Amino acid sequence: MKSAGRAVMLGAGLLLLATQALAATSAPAAGAVPWWVWPLALFVVCFLMGIVAVPAGIGGGTLFVPIIGSFFPFHLDFVRGAGLLVALASALAAGPTLLRGGLGSLRLALPLAVLASASSIAGAMLGLAMPANLIQILLGTLVLGIVVLMLVSKKSELPLVPRPDALSQSLALHGVFLDGASGRVVNWQVHRTLTGLLVFLFIGVLAGMFGIGAGWANVPALNLLMGAPLKVSAGTSSLVLSLVDSSAAWVYINKGAVLPMIAVPSVVGMMLGAKIGARLLNVLKGSVIRRMVIGVLLFAGARALLKGTGIWP
Repeated sequence: MKSAGRAVMLGAGLLLLATQALAATSAPAAGAVPWWVWPLALFVVCFLMGIVAVPAGIGGGTLFVPIIGSFFPFHLDFVRGAGLLVALASALAAGPTLLRGGLGSLRLALPLAVLASASSIAGAMLGLAMPANLIQILLGTLVLGIVVLMLVSKKSELPLVPRPDALSQSLALHGVFLDGASGRVVNWQVHRTLTGLLVFLFIGVLAGMFGIGAGWANVPALNLLMGAPLKVSAGTSSLVLSLVDSSAAWVYINKGAVLPMIAVPSVVGMMLGAKIGARLLNVLKGSVIRRMVIGVLLFAGARALLKGTGIWP
């Protein structure tokens, strides 16, 4: 467990160092760099993102769009299109492991994902109609808001749900999993199901608009609002992402906003990293890499905001 924790923290630290190194590369100098450097850099950075994103439960797109959009010389529309595919790939790669370990619940994910998928299509169409600099400003503001949310939210490992509501009982939104960290069997159930469904409608709009997957919002909604255990929330979040992102991604593909040179190395790197991250989720405490992810998001969010305003082009 300790060695796994050190591995994830090392990965998160390398990711932070990679973003700092990319910050030193100015956009005007990008043309002097051989073309193959950027796909290779995308692969390495996305591999590190995949390792830290799954245990943190925030989804690969949450890290991908602000980091790649701010430090790589690509138009933001192409980055958002690839970001949805990246988040989808990391979710699909982690899905089988999460389901086998009981950390992801299809019964819990499906009703939430149906509503979020529909609203994500509207969000994607809205995002593509907005200017890139405005999207950068909104994205930077949103990412910094995510940092604040992660700092102030008191995520409970095992929230107390005294009694499930009628809707969750009719949908059979309950389950059991073996906690690899403590070695005990945990039975769980949820409440406030109707409120959770409405919240996921709004989450879907944000996922499609910014191409960030919205795993950062899925986990607090599942954990703090509906009362699912933290690890089940993180695992189920990946299942929700696999459905929501596939819906929004078709809008970007139809508009020609997906470039293979950006999407392919990003997806491959993220999938390989996510497989490692999914295995680590079962043995790590939920907050092990939280501070490292906050540091990366703070840096990337500030960079996106400054780039959108023209202060740091």
